[in-house]
Amino acid sequence: MRGLRTNYINGVGCQQSVESSSSSLFHLHAVPSFLQVMRGGGSGVGSGGGSPLLPSSGVGGRRAPLKFRQTKFRAFPSWTLSFFLFVLLLLFVVAGQRRRLPRYETSPPPSGSGYTVLINTWKRNDLLKQSVSHYSSCDGVESIHIVWSEPDRPSDSLRESLRQAAQQNSKNCDGTVDLKFDLNEADSLNNRFRDIKDLKTDAVFSIDDDVLFPCASMDLAFSVWQSAPTAMVGFVPRMHWLDNEMRNRDREYYKYGGWWSVWWTGTYSMVLSKAAFFHKKYLDLYTNHMPESIRQYVTKYRNCEDIAMSFLSANATGAPPIWVKGRIFEIGSSGISSLGGHSQRRSHCLNLFAKIYGEMPLVATNMKVVDSRHSWFW
Repeated sequence: MRGLRTNYINGVGCQQSVESSSSSLFHLHAVPSFLQVMRGGGSGVGSGGGSPLLPSSGVGGRRAPLKFRQTKFRAFPSWTLSFFLFVLLLLFVVAGQRRRLPRYETSPPPSGSGYTVLINTWKRNDLLKQSVSHYSSCDGVESIHIVWSEPDRPSDSLRESLRQAAQQNSKNCDGTVDLKFDLNEADSLNNRFRDIKDLKTDAVFSIDDDVLFPCASMDLAFSVWQSAPTAMVGFVPRMHWLDNEMRNRDREYYKYGGWWSVWWTGTYSMVLSKAAFFHKKYLDLYTNHMPESIRQYVTKYRNCEDIAMSFLSANATGAPPIWVKGRIFEIGSSGISSLGGHSQRRSHCLNLFAKIYGEMPLVATNMKVVDSRHSWFW
């Protein structure tokens, strides 16, 4: 019992020593010990010198019944709440300052030439005008090419409204963004990757007409592409997975992994061309050198042109794409990805294209680019 008594006395001594240093900024409050609770919260050894674990004797030497009293916990001092509120306010102030940082406070704009925005559109002129107005305002955009596959040619009024939108929002040094329509006779998803002879930039940003990205995200992705110009650099990652249930002895079978599989595993092997940078040479490779059977499949089934471009890039480089974190704003209605059986059709494309290539060229990776200046968690 001496050991327990010593611990109890030491507990009191700790409390006394802390209370004696009340002039410091932070105060430590000793938690009531087990013995104090058993003795009803007393401040020292029980009267009579009895064992602190035994109840005191009652009348006639009989032991009195144990009486437990509820331990009283002291409320937090007022300065603790004030200090907590001060820290919380400070965090809000710092967060606000970070959001107001100039876009290029710690790094200059991407050097060299800018990039061409390649917009794929189909009978959504209102969305097309929003896209042209927005991307014209981004510093790195030198020209905008509109992939036009509709049977009717764009009207003069549409051309003029888009030209004015580009001119009014342009931030280029000369005050203009070159705006062109790439007219196609036939309607095919291959048109979005048709070779363009008069491109003035090496970098091409392929985008759908119903998707918008902030200019800051575009600048970040463009700077990443400049460091790896042979890679596809984009915002929408996807993955090809081995399907063990469908696997046979002759070859491996793959299934298409959408966003949730990428989010869960952090692994991807493609970035979709609905929002991706790539070198203009891939337009020539897609149009003139990629297996014709793949282009025929894309035209017939109106799907998988983005997977075909991912295969083409991976086969040429032997390297994975690069996923850049960015905010995406979808301004249109749902596309073919919302239709039933979409994943099955995409899985079929993976296996068909791998068979045509003779192997699976896609390379998986876990790397992700994040702008640490504007991210709390990265």
